[in-house]
Amino acid sequence: MRLASTFLWVVLPYSAMVLFVAGHIWRYRYDKFGWTSRSTQLLEGRWLAWGSNLFHYGALAAIGGHVLGMLIPTQLTQAVGVSEPDYHLISAVAGSAAGIACVVGFVILVARRAYFPRVRRTTTPIDVATYVLLALLIGLGLAETLAVNAFGGGYNYRDSVAIWFRGLFILDPRPQLMATAPIIYQVHAAAAWLLYALWPFSRLVHVWSIPLQYIGRPYILYRRRYPALRR
Repeated sequence: MRLASTFLWVVLPYSAMVLFVAGHIWRYRYDKFGWTSRSTQLLEGRWLAWGSNLFHYGALAAIGGHVLGMLIPTQLTQAVGVSEPDYHLISAVAGSAAGIACVVGFVILVARRAYFPRVRRTTTPIDVATYVLLALLIGLGLAETLAVNAFGGGYNYRDSVAIWFRGLFILDPRPQLMATAPIIYQVHAAAAWLLYALWPFSRLVHVWSIPLQYIGRPYILYRRRYPALRR
């Protein structure tokens, strides 16, 4: 049991971190032209607009919730006047809204990829693996928010999962904290590390390609090559 705990909550996270960093470096050096989302907007646009917006906005809100809950210690939130019951209430309401938006958007994107043949033909095995891990992550995350914390008995992951997670980055992992967490949290965390390991080799790399240069670039001005004919 101790060996399995060490593998899952020490070896797997650090291996995923190494693959995440080294994989991005390799991909950028040797596959710059593949560093793209491989957009299929030209093949189908209406379903993509709805699914992509719902998924991305929901995912951004969920990531913000994870930053607040996992990286910020309880003492800091309490120091600014947010009590633990208040935090869990905010987490349940905001997390439910973000999770539902993310789930709806994800379902639309998956259905679109399965329904439209031209889009389906662009799907690769890595895309399938990415979708499976995302489905697992999103589904378990929403289940934790609704079934465990909103309508269940609740679980204070900030006293276990969050401490273990922060400990990884200061080289003080505590696998025993994750080993005692509910199984739904353990599977959620393991799936997240598998997704991080796969990330550099998938189309997810496009999240780092933020077109900041668009902010300051001049407008594109189109001019006629020949003067307009006068009537």
